Amino acid sequence: MDKVIVTGGAGFIGSALCKELQTRGFSVISVDNYFNASRDNHHEGIRYIEAHTRELGWLFSPKEMDEIKYIFHLGEYSRVEQSFDDYKKVMEYNYHAFPHLLAFAKQAEAKVIYAGSSTKFSVGDVGSSMSPYAYTKAQNTELLKNYDEWFGLDYSIAYFYNVYGKGEKAEGKYATVVAKFLDLKDRGEQTLPVTAPGTQLRNFTHIDDIVDALILIALKGSKEGYSIGSDEKYSIIDLVKLLDLNYELMAEKRGNRADGLCDSTNLKALGWKPKNTLKGYLQ
Repeated sequence: MDKVIVTGGAGFIGSALCKELQTRGFSVISVDNYFNASRDNHHEGIRYIEAHTRELGWLFSPKEMDEIKYIFHLGEYSRVEQSFDDYKKVMEYNYHAFPHLLAFAKQAEAKVIYAGSSTKFSVGDVGSSMSPYAYTKAQNTELLKNYDEWFGLDYSIAYFYNVYGKGEKAEGKYATVVAKFLDLKDRGEQTLPVTAPGTQLRNFTHIDDIVDALILIALKGSKEGYSIGSDEKYSIIDLVKLLDLNYELMAEKRGNRADGLCDSTNLKALGWKPKNTLKGYLQ
């Protein structure tokens, strides 16, 4: 079996990816520091290591490293608005840790599938400068491309667009909007809090479609440019209306882009297409 490392393998997306990789016959190792993850996301038969990305070089013997074929790097800080308050964590988990991952991948001769951020494709703004999170993710994609030019490294970069689905975090500081709204509705709330202006558009994409795309990119993709996003766009107000509820506008937040370009042409050329819709999921 091909051996695969998933950093952030106990998080929302990482957990679903680990499970599907295992189903497809891969030997899966999760490396996660559990900052925003949970042991409730563990699956039987997967090896879980609690560690920081920068420690990868000390976790595996030379023999084990030779067996690693793919590294899915999802284990970075991944919130936009919260990244202003969590600046030190963003820099530690993203900017300072990434060179260690690249060095490890080079030594292991493994392909890196990097989870970039679609924030850099913001429409009407310089997306890569809108928040500490967006900045570090954009810097890492540039470093990855240059590292390959300098030293040679097999890689592909994927960009996520507002992932939703089973396992999404519904409560707390790092909750995501679809799960948060569904949870509030289940609690009987009739009015949902919407960050102003509410017209900001998002390509909400189901977790199963994200996972399918990541594996396809690992097997067939090359280099830069795989946007994993639904073709449909909804505003946050549209999302509330799909839930048949009312909304109340809350104060605007820094880093919250109005819209983002999602061009999945390269991904569709590999044979991917989204199988799920936001409407279908909510119904």
